Amino acid sequence: MRQLIARVAGLALLASGAVACTGITLKAKDGSVLSGRTMEWGLFDLQSRIIIVPRGLAVSAELSDGKPGMTWQTRYGVVGLDAVNKNIVVDGMNEQGLRVGLFYHPGFAQYQAFDPAQAAVSLAPTDLGTYLLTTCANLDEARAAVAKVRVVPVVESSLGIVAPVHYVVTDREGHSIVIEYLGGQPRVFDAPLGVITNAPTYDWHETNLRNYINLSPVAIPDRKIDDLDFRPLGGGSGMIGLPGDFTPPSRFVRAVAFSATARPTSTGDETRYEVFRILDNFNVPLGAAEAGGHDHTAGMRSATLWTTCFDTRKLVLYYHTMNNRRVREVDLTGIDFTGGPIRHLPLDKVKAEDIENVTPAR
Repeated sequence: MRQLIARVAGLALLASGAVACTGITLKAKDGSVLSGRTMEWGLFDLQSRIIIVPRGLAVSAELSDGKPGMTWQTRYGVVGLDAVNKNIVVDGMNEQGLRVGLFYHPGFAQYQAFDPAQAAVSLAPTDLGTYLLTTCANLDEARAAVAKVRVVPVVESSLGIVAPVHYVVTDREGHSIVIEYLGGQPRVFDAPLGVITNAPTYDWHETNLRNYINLSPVAIPDRKIDDLDFRPLGGGSGMIGLPGDFTPPSRFVRAVAFSATARPTSTGDETRYEVFRILDNFNVPLGAAEAGGHDHTAGMRSATLWTTCFDTRKLVLYYHTMNNRRVREVDLTGIDFTGGPIRHLPLDKVKAEDIENVTPAR
């Protein structure tokens, strides 16, 4: 009974806004693609690490009750961020510039039924991202891979429930797809806007954008009614009506609005600034829309645990964390992915701000 109550409570927290991740993609004039996201988790610290997955590694999926699932050998090296001290790549990029991110999808994710006869092609929801990253070089291969495997319900022990997730996949050129499991079947949506949040379904979010076609970066013109002149009170009047709450539909609209009106950038390095600037608008404090105040949030400084930005051309991961907003990088071209075990590095060597003292000497 206690386990059942815990699972119901976990579902309620997840569905009520305990997870509020937002992802965007921007392109530079030189063709560079920068794909980034926030990781919001207001329940407990995910204890994420940098994870480095080599080529030629034998990987085995584990199904419910410890039953063996699909096994495969990694074809491409991967760098990403994991969670709960497990080799779950929740956000990563491979040597081919393919990036995959897992985003929560509570109330809508419904996976394929487990068939013991197909255990050899079955994976947990938390395994699919790793599988795509380690075996696929582009979106066509990712689509084909999804059609060949079965993603089945497997309880994630850290949650006590089956993790309800959907996936964004972005290639080196900046094209994206979103993979969702709806009604027990996979659905793949083209995602030309490169934006993703959470529930409901991706096509619903795109339809909902029609409610905001009036938004514009251009200010509303002055108007005169009889003898009275009306002028906007200040800059930004073209964005009146932009939703500002933390719900997934509102964040999706804001992410599209901010991405579509981002300043033009000439290089990937300059675009990186813009990705982090936009994503800063989606940081969520503990106790706002998140499930703050729980025993397991002690020591956390934010519900936004970390923010990433992947340069799919240069093959570099950039990130900052709730503990230290200094941007750090991991260059995939400088890593030897030949053989060996999976490696991990801490996101923060020291969980404190890296503050430079610029006080002038006397």
